[in-house]
Amino acid sequence: MSLTVPGPSRFLSPEVVAGLGTLELKARTIVEGLLLGLHRSPFRGSSVEFAEYRQYMPGDDPATVDWKVYARSDRHYVKKFEHDTNVEVQLLVDISASMAYGSGPGMTKLQYAQCLTAALAYLLTGQRDAVGLGLYDDQLRNYVPAAVKAGQLTRLLIALDHAAPGAASDTATALQQVRDRLRRRGLVVVCSDLLDDQARVVEGLRLLRARGMEVVVFHVLDEAELTFPFEQAGTFRDVETGEQVLTHGPSARQAYLDAVGAWRATYVTELRAAGVDYQLARTGEPLDLTLLGWLGSRGRTL
Repeated sequence: MSLTVPGPSRFLSPEVVAGLGTLELKARTIVEGLLLGLHRSPFRGSSVEFAEYRQYMPGDDPATVDWKVYARSDRHYVKKFEHDTNVEVQLLVDISASMAYGSGPGMTKLQYAQCLTAALAYLLTGQRDAVGLGLYDDQLRNYVPAAVKAGQLTRLLIALDHAAPGAASDTATALQQVRDRLRRRGLVVVCSDLLDDQARVVEGLRLLRARGMEVVVFHVLDEAELTFPFEQAGTFRDVETGEQVLTHGPSARQAYLDAVGAWRATYVTELRAAGVDYQLARTGEPLDLTLLGWLGSRGRTL
């Protein structure tokens, strides 16, 4: 089922989101755009649709407050969802050195992954799902177990906000470490540039599927990595290995684009064959549009 969404002018650019202030504000803004996009499209699900409003009560999760209603009425109302999916979700974010790259004025790959993951955490905790977080480079560096309890969203956002680029990436090792911690079936979301040993990454994700987990990968890539806009000869250095490559400007562009296209096509083919959802996340594209693209490809909501 394809997803029809309004024109791109409705969506907030990454540059705008980057300037919003706190990570919680960014997440809330992205989620509001996502819900608006779902509402305006013929695409419908259950978990993100709510049946009615009721007044905020002490103990309610602030993530369920409708801030637009508050702005109009000066009263706090929460959204009552049609049903509680009670899913256990593990969000994994690649914080390896390559994720620090950014070619434009908007966001680096890591910042984009942080905002994307924060929006998912905001939405899923609002649905009363048990949500956890793992940050990794060559191993799992920070782990927040999935839980449904007061303050969980704050814990997740603080961990995300303090994430900093680390060492070289070893996604397969991090996936194994997370797999050993999983208590029951649920959803695993990976945000990474996948600049890693491709065969080991795919195998690690296959093993998660073999455990009965639903798995989605957001392949976070900078626009320059996808389009190679460099016209002058120059030297490019791998930030994780230190290896340097001398290019000859335009003559190298087509070879690069062919190689990147084949690399991405392999991921798409092998992950989909393994039952893993794959979604390209371009850092120049609005974050709510990226999430809408994934939901549309699933044919349903979270």
